[in-house]
Amino acid sequence: MQTLTQSQILTELEQVVEENLNRHLTVAKEWFPHEYVPWTDGRNFDGVLDGQPWSPEDRPMSDVARSALIVNLLTEDNLPSYHHEIAVLFGRDAAWGSWVHRWTAEEGRHAIAIRDYLLTSRAVDPVQLERLRMDHMSTGYKSAHHQALLASLAYVSFQELATRVSHRNTGRITNDPVADRLLARVAADENLHMVFYRNLLKAALELDPDQTMRAITDVVTAFEMPGADIAGFQRKAVEMAIAGVYDLRQHRDEVVMPVLRFCGVFELEGLSAEGEQARTELAAFLSDLEKQALRFEDKRDALQARLAARATA
Repeated sequence: MQTLTQSQILTELEQVVEENLNRHLTVAKEWFPHEYVPWTDGRNFDGVLDGQPWSPEDRPMSDVARSALIVNLLTEDNLPSYHHEIAVLFGRDAAWGSWVHRWTAEEGRHAIAIRDYLLTSRAVDPVQLERLRMDHMSTGYKSAHHQALLASLAYVSFQELATRVSHRNTGRITNDPVADRLLARVAADENLHMVFYRNLLKAALELDPDQTMRAITDVVTAFEMPGADIAGFQRKAVEMAIAGVYDLRQHRDEVVMPVLRFCGVFELEGLSAEGEQARTELAAFLSDLEKQALRFEDKRDALQARLAARATA
């Protein structure tokens, strides 16, 4: 089977992009960020308007919930860099370009809504939040797959689903029905974005199975969230995993495996030796990921048991 160039793949997938864009526009529901923000809770902060300093007591919630909200927002904040990445790779013409702009417009609502909620509800320290935003956006974002079309399609298929899971679970642990409702709405957008990219990934697998299988394996085995360079991310990620926001089990069972099953990765026939090698590597990685998830769950259970024992002592 002939290996296609990236230009050929873009051309061959154009019709699939157009079909899925039309589908997306049909099922996507219009919504307005301002409707999800508790404006009546808002009041001036200290500073030039001489308001009240921020205090954690303004919006009681756990430290891990605040951290998760901050990580989720900072990740959404880097939209200009994300737009640049996909606009350069996918192009700005025809259906590909229409999707790039539509996706960017929809993603733009997420940071707007989450930040308005956080500041109006006084859920996080606004000074810390702004300093983190400046630091994170000044760094920018460059995907490890920025020059590889198929790897980028694979990455966004998994990443959009991972983001949906993270937003949804963050809302739940805030114990704030306002935050929960907002993040559920954001998660619904992320799910539709995942469906779009997942459908393209499946089409790419049918178009050029060997190249796409290698791309999928490379992405899954080195997957990293786009917010991984946020200051203190690793510590926050561990806290979020312990709290059940996003852990190895969720990553494997709720993100990686659903996409692989939809694409029929392990049922695909006709792969070359190179394609089969990539699939074998993928299967071995998933087996190891299952072991890692089990070890993490054992450690988390033991930790929670110790904490419970101390609480009743």
